[in-house]
Amino acid sequence: MKTDLSRKLFQKALTLFPGGVNSPVRAFRSVGMTPLFISRARGARIFDVDGNAYLDYVGSWGPAILGHANAEVIREVDDQLREGSSYGAPSPKEILLAEAVRERAPWIEKMRFVSSGTEATTAAIRLARGFTGRDDILKFDGCYHGAGDALLVKAGSGVETLGLPDSPGVPADVARHTLTLPYNDLPAVERLLAERGSTIAAVIVEPVVGNMGVLLPRPGYLQGLLAACREHGALLIIDEVMTGFRLAPGGACELYGVRPDLVTFGKVIGGGLPVGAFGGRPDVMDRIAPAGPVYQAGTLSGNPLAMAAGIATLRQLGRAQYDQLEKLGKRLEAGLVEAAGEAGAKVQVNRAGSMITVFFSPDPVFDAASARKADTKKFAKYFQVMLENGIYLPPSQFEAAFLSVAHSEEDVDVTVAAARKAFAEAAVEH
Repeated sequence: MKTDLSRKLFQKALTLFPGGVNSPVRAFRSVGMTPLFISRARGARIFDVDGNAYLDYVGSWGPAILGHANAEVIREVDDQLREGSSYGAPSPKEILLAEAVRERAPWIEKMRFVSSGTEATTAAIRLARGFTGRDDILKFDGCYHGAGDALLVKAGSGVETLGLPDSPGVPADVARHTLTLPYNDLPAVERLLAERGSTIAAVIVEPVVGNMGVLLPRPGYLQGLLAACREHGALLIIDEVMTGFRLAPGGACELYGVRPDLVTFGKVIGGGLPVGAFGGRPDVMDRIAPAGPVYQAGTLSGNPLAMAAGIATLRQLGRAQYDQLEKLGKRLEAGLVEAAGEAGAKVQVNRAGSMITVFFSPDPVFDAASARKADTKKFAKYFQVMLENGIYLPPSQFEAAFLSVAHSEEDVDVTVAAARKAFAEAAVEH
């Protein structure tokens, strides 16, 4: 694997960007490497500037559920670009995408399009505070809800990868309104709400955590969160930026049968273009300006290019595609478990649909504390060997890998074959 040009570009990038990248986890620091610079992508593969091809399990961190450079998405975006890239005014495509969202998730009765997942979650938090008249929010250790100040407390993901449990620059007066508890511990939530429920505006949660690696909710956990919120007048915000329209036509809320007050979206909803959304109960959403007093605005909100990409993406995601992703996910999970066993590697393979993480841990991983016990050095070796064998994984133990409908059973089998080598080498690393 030749990486000369990537290395040269990274040296130049270091003079232009903090750490040489425009998002922290891309720096490859936790796996002891310098990042690859990608020149193009198609289907299930990406190609770096040195001409190497890789089977891609990052998928732009989730949006590329159809694979890269999908023909219908390209056509819709190209047609829209010829008509203009941004108007600063309403366009019909906003309505078309909103109708597609509500058809799949009828509990999203009203919504607001924004430009990123972070923007969606920070606006949803502001809305919950404005609706309830309360200041505090509850989030869960290891759950990442974007880079908003109030949410960079025990935030998992890139923060966890870099070993920064919180971020300098977040005022103490802001952070003190963010309460945290372990994910999957419903009794702890019930106790806290019984003690301080009158101050808590919202509980926000990743239904399936993707930002500590994949963590699955225990049976009844999400339903219990909703019941506890109802009892104490707090809103439940389900953060589906990662899971929305990926795990099922109606996302994790459909999969687990939960009907929250607010839901946030990103990634798949924009088909790979910058986009986000939040929505839910009409009585809550009608507090957003101009219908109500809670202010939120954005120059590129409802951008017609992003709307076109989102429409084209959702149009191609029917039940058959989700069944295909589940089948591929099961095949990959089973293959990885078998390969690890053959190599004597002690791992946990956590999967929800087309999201999957291999934790280098002998014990079950179900919350941030158990995830942090994973052996990151062994993961780094595993990552390096997989990359050398043409498999591009997220460069962090604490991230989810993603399948797309462009992946084939043969691709999965090639991945498992590479994993046999990677597990064998990682198992002997000290």
